[in-house]
Amino acid sequence: MKRTLLLLLITLFWGNAPLLCAQTEAPFLPSAADARCKQWVDSVFAGLSLQEKVGQLIVTTFPAKADKQNKKQIRDLVKKYKIGGLLFAEGTPEEQAILTNIAQKNSKVPVMITFDGEWGLSMRLEGTPYFPKNAALGCIEDNNLIYEYGREVAREFRELGVHVNFAPDADVNTNPLNPVIHVRSFGEDAKKVAEKVLAYSRGLESGGVLSVSKHFPGHGDTDVDSHKGLPVLYYNRERLDSVELYPFREMVRAGLGGVMVGHLQVPALEPDNKTASSLSRSVVTGLLKDEMGFRGLVFTDALDMKGVSSVPQVTTKALLAGNDMVLVQYNTENAVKEVLDAVKDGVLPESEVEDKCRKILTYKYLLGLRQPRPQLQVSGMSYRIHTDEARALVTKLRQAAVTVLGNHFGILPLTPVGGAPIAVLSVGEGNDSIFIEEMKKLSPVPVEHLRLTRETTADARRELARKLADYRRIVISVSGRDADVVAYADFLAELDLSVPLVYAFFTSYRGMQPLEPALKQASAVVLGHSSEADIQQYAAGVIFAKVPAQGKLSMSIGALYRAGEGSIVTPGMKPGNIIPEDMGMKSYELHQIDAIVRAGLDAKAYPGCQVLLLKDGQSVYDKCFGTHSDKDTTAVRPTDMFDLASLTKTTATLLAVMKLYDEGKLKLTDKASQYLPFLRNTNKKNITIKELLLHESGLPPYIRFYLEAIDPNSVQGPYAQSWVDKWHRTQVSEHSYYCSDFKFKKGLVSAKGSSVYTLHVADDMWLNKSFKNTILQKIARCDVDGKRYVYSDLGFILLQQVVEAVAKLPMDLYVAKEFYAPMGLQRTMYLPLLRYSKQEIMPTAANDFLRRQDLCGYVHDEAAACMGGISGNAGLFSTATEVAKIYQMLLNGGELNGKRYLSEATCRLFTTETSAISRRGLGFDKPYLSDLKNSPCAPSATSAVYGHTGFTGTCTWVDPVNRTVYVFLSNRLCPNVWNTKLGEMNIRTNIQEAIYKSLK
Repeated sequence: MKRTLLLLLITLFWGNAPLLCAQTEAPFLPSAADARCKQWVDSVFAGLSLQEKVGQLIVTTFPAKADKQNKKQIRDLVKKYKIGGLLFAEGTPEEQAILTNIAQKNSKVPVMITFDGEWGLSMRLEGTPYFPKNAALGCIEDNNLIYEYGREVAREFRELGVHVNFAPDADVNTNPLNPVIHVRSFGEDAKKVAEKVLAYSRGLESGGVLSVSKHFPGHGDTDVDSHKGLPVLYYNRERLDSVELYPFREMVRAGLGGVMVGHLQVPALEPDNKTASSLSRSVVTGLLKDEMGFRGLVFTDALDMKGVSSVPQVTTKALLAGNDMVLVQYNTENAVKEVLDAVKDGVLPESEVEDKCRKILTYKYLLGLRQPRPQLQVSGMSYRIHTDEARALVTKLRQAAVTVLGNHFGILPLTPVGGAPIAVLSVGEGNDSIFIEEMKKLSPVPVEHLRLTRETTADARRELARKLADYRRIVISVSGRDADVVAYADFLAELDLSVPLVYAFFTSYRGMQPLEPALKQASAVVLGHSSEADIQQYAAGVIFAKVPAQGKLSMSIGALYRAGEGSIVTPGMKPGNIIPEDMGMKSYELHQIDAIVRAGLDAKAYPGCQVLLLKDGQSVYDKCFGTHSDKDTTAVRPTDMFDLASLTKTTATLLAVMKLYDEGKLKLTDKASQYLPFLRNTNKKNITIKELLLHESGLPPYIRFYLEAIDPNSVQGPYAQSWVDKWHRTQVSEHSYYCSDFKFKKGLVSAKGSSVYTLHVADDMWLNKSFKNTILQKIARCDVDGKRYVYSDLGFILLQQVVEAVAKLPMDLYVAKEFYAPMGLQRTMYLPLLRYSKQEIMPTAANDFLRRQDLCGYVHDEAAACMGGISGNAGLFSTATEVAKIYQMLLNGGELNGKRYLSEATCRLFTTETSAISRRGLGFDKPYLSDLKNSPCAPSATSAVYGHTGFTGTCTWVDPVNRTVYVFLSNRLCPNVWNTKLGEMNIRTNIQEAIYKSLK
């Protein structure tokens, strides 16, 4: 027995080592106390009868009402049954103190006073500090505050003579319909719940109060209240280990002192579906004690709860399962008699009762329950509990838990439009008058107050909706009981207002759940968790950024707001530059872009992207998402440059053609051969500029020019095949592998540039300058297929040659001179590595089959690469910001920032003319209105829209009707060039559709 006790004390001491190091010295686990502890336990134990030993295993629930009858009953309990513990409920601190004094004075063995105080004494006693519920505390980022909270609760408990707190709730609340846990849980993220459990428990235990984590093995994902029935957890062991059991495993590892076992049916842990976890030896002894190594005190949940109350010999079964102490409410006499009979009948070994009794006595010693037992001072008890410091901590916790959700487009701090008043709509039966007054005090413009209650008639509601439509800024305050909020769900969801809505909730997170459809229209939500006066004032301060908000949501609100979300508000922060509603758009629809883009990231449709939207020349959406690549975790920045691919056609080549047309140096009816002699004696001599722009020249889509550079004798088998062998290892599509060890023709490729090798195609790879002529001759000799629509890269390579012949400048220099430089575009260019490092350029692809290396800063398109990176079909790199400026210039009719680049007439011609036989315009792509499924644009795009897409995952679309410019740039080919998820998920068009919905 001596060895067992010593091991117990060593386990408890070293289990709390992290607490000793991180917080303070363990308050009731002194390193030298084991001998004195044993002596005290032995002396008390020796004087106990079997009935008294059994009594030590009982915790009796008792109302904290110090009337004459209760005083007599409590004397009887401790004198007759020698109960080990008392659990008080209902009453005042003074009454509990009186009853505690009576119990301790009349008890042969000191009584362990326990308390069910998940949010402190106020959970059971009147007139005590009202701390936030766990769901609110779970939103607090600073766990030191949770530790402080535990310390303060311990101080109050010790003042009241309480030794054990049946808290914290360690359940992971993953079921939003959970009828009993919900606000009692720290959240739905097992790791964060565990962090809060440890912080709070360490605070309690450092203050001298035993913490008891509950409800093992986890009550968070149930839809039955164990007070009313037996909940069932059907999950397998893997799931239980990763979620339900995780916080308990962490508290065991941290060496904390107590666990309460819940009444649950868990088939993965106890196959007998009639045996609750609290009565299961497999769960209590096998899992908790043996497997997880818990050596502290194990309590049952109340045995009068419906989950187990009808089980015969429930007290005995609970003790046989491995529980050390059982919670009995109504009939202590029956419980003691039942256990004595079980010992007498050999059902429960007496040795097991003795072991439990010794363990309980050990804990009583460690908790300070030994002679002398001073009486509690009843007078002034509430005053000593409800100190100024306690009130200050309550306020500190409430404020730290305030959580801002959304804050789309920087609507907070709320800024009025001119002198227009702000409307505050009070919803619910609660009292939010302090919030209204504080809003009026802080607002720079008048605040007009409206109210919606259950008594508001249908006519009055219609009139209310009409009035709200007249405001430019609206705040909706929701207060009252969580369950009552549903009465207003339809009205709020049906509001169709073209103004930003800011919600302030003076309810728990559960008050938000019925309003999820309405909250989809919210620009921001301030979740206060409760309606106390200080929180109402604080919420108003948050709305105007006078005070900070740093909370992160502990529980998801449907699919709208996920656990962990929270927008930071700092005092004095600036509002967003543009609020979409002020531009005739709806923030909540525009915000859907975030979800669309993140779905693409989750599906690995691309590692990173930029999305930008201009409305009337002003940026209303401009965000970067993701990282440079799967290996380079650098976050995408606004200045990062993307390979535009075929977006080059309209962002460079077409601009040059338009400029030359504008200056009268080129006509659309001109034949390309007029400027390109190598076409004059070919079947392409009559192709016009217009036909090239419309893709109606008859030219094929592409030619594999790179084959002219490869020595065919070096290729084993075909160039590409559908299986891997030792010659074909480079994957180029889902089911295609390219020859891996081919060689280039002699004299065509060099590792260094020179006057002969001028075409830079990759790192340490230069092509002979003669290869450009090889490309042009291949085009000149290729077959044509009539004057029908065939999208062709070759046509734009020829247009480049036309531009250079007319302008007498290389394409890159000409567009830079006429457009990019005067526009102030620093990052729109061919050959970006001439000026920028690879760290500033998005990687394009991994292990390119032709260049046999990863590509970054070199154009992906093979034809453009073989042209030295400067081509009419591809090769341009840029950012979303700079691309948008170019297309805004076109939308403006050729002018940008007071400088004219093209005439209005030229812009109108090129952006409006459409082919008679295809959807194409003059260089621009357009919506396919007669076949929306195959349209490059969203279904809502009008015929006036023009723009282009790029193979690397890019697009730009201009809508002259709505005056918008939409740019999407990604590197979808990184790392795998065969990645087609961007198109399969319709990400570019879905974003565009979200833009149109925001305009309706």
